[in-house]
Amino acid sequence: MRKTIAGLVLAFAAFAAHALQPYVTGTKVAGGDLKAAATAVEQKLTTAGFTVIGQHMSKGLPKQATVVVTDAGLTEALKGVGGTAVVGMPIRVGVKADGTVSYLNMEYWQRAFLRKDYGKAEAAVKATAGKLEQALGTGPAFGGDVPAEDLPKYRYMFGMERFDDDKTTLAEYKSFEEAVKTVQGNLAKGVKGTGKVYELVLADKKIAVFGVSLGDAENGEGWWVNKIGADHVAALPWEVFVVNGKVMGLFGRYRTALAWPSLGMGQFMTIANHPDTTKAMLDAVAGAQ
Repeated sequence: MRKTIAGLVLAFAAFAAHALQPYVTGTKVAGGDLKAAATAVEQKLTTAGFTVIGQHMSKGLPKQATVVVTDAGLTEALKGVGGTAVVGMPIRVGVKADGTVSYLNMEYWQRAFLRKDYGKAEAAVKATAGKLEQALGTGPAFGGDVPAEDLPKYRYMFGMERFDDDKTTLAEYKSFEEAVKTVQGNLAKGVKGTGKVYELVLADKKIAVFGVSLGDAENGEGWWVNKIGADHVAALPWEVFVVNGKVMGLFGRYRTALAWPSLGMGQFMTIANHPDTTKAMLDAVAGAQ
């Protein structure tokens, strides 16, 4: 009996050790002014060797912001993987007006985004995670446990979308250049209340990723993020990415669930129209017919 109990304890411990959460708590910066707090975070990241590519401040979320950076080592590793790995190049760091800082748990997000190719970039992912910890401090992880082995095929529940669902593809063009030009043009126009937060175009690999603010007064990110938990500030902004001539955007029942994995079904139902209204905004950015 004792051996059985000990075995169960060890099994549970092994499971817990392999469960990952989407965010890491950083060391607080001086609070009171959101822009000043974001600037303080940018300075820490720049000093640590990261490159700032964008800052997201949503009208619907006036007490939070996201600083988006890249890391040369991670970017190079993901270039080597190619294709949809481009979606993992931007690194999001959340800042709140009270000085609270949070950032992506790199292993969690890269296991989900890279899927079977995670091993090809694992060393770079771990190195980037270490740089983030040194730059921003490391406190408790949070956001909801997901077993590491479930992330490559993650979905919120049976029947819902995964990373490579058909709904991920928004539009297709004859060339990479045409696809990128279309996205750039539509973001410049601010179609359906959208705007550009960042862009990362790697023409030699025919891959690109754009950070998209969803500022529509009725259907934008403000209303639904406030309903399900603004502490997950590093979930934003959404992204549209291009591979060859294909423009893609992760569907809400995958992308939102991945960012809020502990969300209860009752909470999810309060934002039931969000996946479709968000896709409509991304379709407009992609120039979908």
